[in-house]
Amino acid sequence: MERRDIKVCVARAGGTNCDLETKVAFESLGVAVDVLHVKKLLKKGLMNYEIFVIPGGFSYGDYVRAGAIWAKTMQSMLLPEILRFIEDDRLLLGICNGFQVLVEMGFLPAFNGVSKYPEAALATNLNARYECRWVHLRVESSKKRPFTSMLRKGEVLRIPVGHGEGRFILPKDKEREYLEKLVKNDQIMLRYVKPDGEPAKLKYPYNPNGSIYDIAGICNPEGNVLGLMPHPERAFFWWQLPDWTRMESPPNHGDGWLFFESAVKYICENF
Repeated sequence: MERRDIKVCVARAGGTNCDLETKVAFESLGVAVDVLHVKKLLKKGLMNYEIFVIPGGFSYGDYVRAGAIWAKTMQSMLLPEILRFIEDDRLLLGICNGFQVLVEMGFLPAFNGVSKYPEAALATNLNARYECRWVHLRVESSKKRPFTSMLRKGEVLRIPVGHGEGRFILPKDKEREYLEKLVKNDQIMLRYVKPDGEPAKLKYPYNPNGSIYDIAGICNPEGNVLGLMPHPERAFFWWQLPDWTRMESPPNHGDGWLFFESAVKYICENF
């Protein structure tokens, strides 16, 4: 498939605030992008797209729990179509609030397929504050996944976060079992680390929210569903980097570009 033929859908709802940045990032790669409210998406049909993105923000004010209302809305309106979308090996990306939505819907971690009830949660940051800062992340997966095919295991990235409920947690009675599954299945995509790449070990501010095992992003076992708390769309262009004015030779792009380019490249090669 040629880039110009690829279609990306970025969902929106009341409270989302990163849909346009995500649209601009994908469009700069030469693909077509629609930003659609769930009701309009229901009419248009999700299978008209190869990539579906649930962007960051505070959908429905994050009432009840972050992402909970939007998750239930999409479950009631789009669940069969999203299931078909995933089974067809198309790509589903959840960024920040989108990650919260995917966990609430049971699409992540999805050890045995989509779960009826959440198998994890994104809880309030340990310091009970909204965290907006640049963090360092280490690529953990050794497999060539659709969203990270251009990344190397052990590579350290710099991407910003902006959330109040980003602490990845697992059920206490199954915490060890589920964490072992995530590691064994190679589902942990990103971990918070120190600038030198060493694990944050829950130390603030390297781990900004207290996530177990410093987890910043996970995928489903198949790799075509990715959820991450950092915002790659905010680190896409070189001029978004916080220190670009002090660089003698700014890079061609920010580290967030790698996720979007990997996704587009995957669709080009497999569809």
